[in-house]
Amino acid sequence: MDTATKKTSSDSSSLERSLILWFDEVGIADIPIVGGKNASLGEMIQQLTPKGVNVPIGFATTAYAYRYFIQSAGLEEKLRELFSDLDVEDVKNLRERGKKARALLLHTPFPTPLREAIVEAYETLCKRYNPDTDVAVRSSATAEDLPDASFAGQQETYLNVTGVESVLAACHKCFASLFTDRAISYRHIKQFDHFNVALAVGIQKMVRSDLACSGVMFSIETETGFKNSALITAAYGLGENVVQGSVNPDEYYVFKPTLREGYRPIIDKRLGSKELKMVYDDGTKFTKNILVPQIERNKYALTDEEILQLARWACLIEDHYSQVHNAYTPMDIEWAKDGITNELFIVQARPETVQSQKTQNVLRTYRLSGVGAWGLGTGEKLAQSPSTNSQAPKPLVIGRAIGEAISQGRAHLITDIHKLEDFQAGEVLVTDRTDPDWEPIMKRASAIITNQGGRTCHAAIIARELGVPAIVGCGNATGILRNGQEVTVSCAEGEEGRVYEGLLPFEVQEVALENLPRTRTQILMNVGNPQEAFSLSAIPNDGVGLARTEFIIANHIQTHPMALIHYDKLDDEFVKDKVATITALYDNKPQYFVDRLAQGVGRIAAAFYPKPVIVRMSDFKSNEYANLLGGRQFEPEEENPMLGWRGAARYYDEGYKEAFALECQAMKRVRDEMGLTNVIPMIPFCRTPNEGLLVLAEMAKNGLKQGVNDLQVYVMCELPNNVILAEEFAKVFDGFSIGSNDLTQLTLGLDRDSALVSRLFDERGEGVKQMVRLAIAAAKKYNRKIGICGQAPSDYPEFAQFLVEQGIDSISLNPDSVLKTILEIAKVENGQ
Repeated sequence: MDTATKKTSSDSSSLERSLILWFDEVGIADIPIVGGKNASLGEMIQQLTPKGVNVPIGFATTAYAYRYFIQSAGLEEKLRELFSDLDVEDVKNLRERGKKARALLLHTPFPTPLREAIVEAYETLCKRYNPDTDVAVRSSATAEDLPDASFAGQQETYLNVTGVESVLAACHKCFASLFTDRAISYRHIKQFDHFNVALAVGIQKMVRSDLACSGVMFSIETETGFKNSALITAAYGLGENVVQGSVNPDEYYVFKPTLREGYRPIIDKRLGSKELKMVYDDGTKFTKNILVPQIERNKYALTDEEILQLARWACLIEDHYSQVHNAYTPMDIEWAKDGITNELFIVQARPETVQSQKTQNVLRTYRLSGVGAWGLGTGEKLAQSPSTNSQAPKPLVIGRAIGEAISQGRAHLITDIHKLEDFQAGEVLVTDRTDPDWEPIMKRASAIITNQGGRTCHAAIIARELGVPAIVGCGNATGILRNGQEVTVSCAEGEEGRVYEGLLPFEVQEVALENLPRTRTQILMNVGNPQEAFSLSAIPNDGVGLARTEFIIANHIQTHPMALIHYDKLDDEFVKDKVATITALYDNKPQYFVDRLAQGVGRIAAAFYPKPVIVRMSDFKSNEYANLLGGRQFEPEEENPMLGWRGAARYYDEGYKEAFALECQAMKRVRDEMGLTNVIPMIPFCRTPNEGLLVLAEMAKNGLKQGVNDLQVYVMCELPNNVILAEEFAKVFDGFSIGSNDLTQLTLGLDRDSALVSRLFDERGEGVKQMVRLAIAAAKKYNRKIGICGQAPSDYPEFAQFLVEQGIDSISLNPDSVLKTILEIAKVENGQ
């Protein structure tokens, strides 16, 4: 029940004339009386403590107390005169007036009734706990913690305040902090009248997090606005370091929908450096920072159970405030762990005011100023090259455009893989070609340019998933571009990508998507990077048609699974030391692989839940596996890895089945422990139906039994034999996903990574299309789902049209192609 409904008019009048109110006397309706922070604490104590949320007790000075102080000393007239020529744009003017205003308040003593009221309330706290009880003294303005204006950090907070005189002094400083420079400026920007805002002060029993840890959590993902994830940060000591950004805390993500159902969906954990810890100071200051020992920095500050407990509280708090406001209200929450009792507490909660105010229903397009070519989302690419315009800039290098964006930066040429560490964030990567070893720097690049490769080479695939513009197959980019040269990389001018000298001006246009049509054909997405999943889920979609475990293994695990299983038998001491460093948190090395893979897949599955997320089991080739840390000891040297020991053939082989067991354990955890049953494992490069049965048997041994807990298993349809024997494969697997890249390669008999024959690579050829027709027909005959996750529908609207006409169930696209392809498919379905 809303606390406001419990008060009579006489109660409200009494509250409004009180100098001091205890937290359990107020609720969220009392923001005008005790400020946002105190009203929220009172609301939680009254409404959420019965539900198990721990909130420290305390009391508040009221807005009436502040105004009584101002009026009794005649300060308002002096402040109005001081602010008569305030100019917040003039830093010197703002600083001078802020300093004088604060001094005016600080040099004016509290009236006796206010002083006595604070002393009496503090002494009541001391009787409950101990003499000179330690308290936090926090400012709480009457115009803060509103859904569209947080005022967070505008006024002062004092921790570990003990003794009557110290509490009075801290309250006095809080009153004065209503006129910090930042608070004055913020009120001006938000158009709040300086004299309509009052300052209340919260005096709250301290939680001894100086002996444990503390942090901040949000009931919404802060960067993308993804609503279904709670983000928790944690560092050692008192929470001010986290709030102020003085430390790099641990980060934990929990998926709220399945958490509410009783699962344990910790979908990501990131270790922060946590170098500093704020603790009590026995000297003249209340607190001090000390260095955290290295052994503690290398541990997570919270246990999994504590992470889940905080996330449950975040759900309770968000649900309650959404009910109070009669609107979805994500929350920004501060928590602390008491190092004496080991209890968790909520010490603040306010509405989140950034993502909750945004609309994400927008399409972004790019154009070089004066050239006239738009990329991403306009449907057709330019039929005529803008370079025919004599005024258009001349490209230094041309190649195949990947993505449809424009980026800029200084060129950084790398021809030696051992020099990857020299690459700086924001530079343009220029190289001969890439492989999975390059992915850590590719995600830091502003753009990627390669000499070799076609549209489906490694550089192209990864660039699309990262959302980084790339130009591949340029021939001699490393010979033409210079290190440090400023360049503009344009993929917004058609299939031909261009690299221009200098930093050319370009425009970005955003378009609302309210009227985007719905299609009968399901539109799924190809997703590799778990870190992008939340933002990508905002694009209209029906799920994920291809989640690549290879990205997670190469970037987040980095180590060959067999090197973890057989860590003690590693021959190379350098490799062994490096594995030890990466897995320092784990005594059980294989568990590192399971945890990281489960978190990566879990994050993608959570982002699109409850829509289907088809996760391809690892499909590295042997030479790519060998490049993982420790991989060379466990991988053969093959003449043609593209057609060798890859995909399904590895999963039941003695040389890899132990590693495949780890992959299965990760999938089982995602489905069974996290509750993300929308995950559908998919087997790549499965050469025969019998091989499929062997893989399914291996999966069942490791807890993934087809049909149990609604588990479906799909197979990639990427070999001619998958098409020829499609009806037999349909008896083994629950669905198909056409891999048009490999299917085209193997139908045409060419190497898709070779620039020499890339001109011949075309999924629109009649032979490839006939393969697709046969596969779709066979799947339909056996009532099996069939989709496509290759590159062709993203690049060629006419190929997407062909697929729709054949009755394909779903088309999985690269994120940058979704919107324009939806428009094209809608036209086909509507007979246009």
